[in-house]
Amino acid sequence: MAKPNYQFQKRQRELEKKKKMEEKRQRKLERSAAHHGENPEQSPEQGETVTKDE
Repeated sequence: MAKPNYQFQKRQRELEKKKKMEEKRQRKLERSAAHHGENPEQSPEQGETVTKDE
């Protein structure tokens, strides 16, 4: 019987989480851009957040 490769499984889970987080971040940016388009008097700096890349 083959031995499970736990490191591979963990890496796959981590990659999937990272992908989901990136998709969520993109959706937030799109929503934010649409919101700024509706309200032109608001400056773009007010709604932005700084993200930390790891």
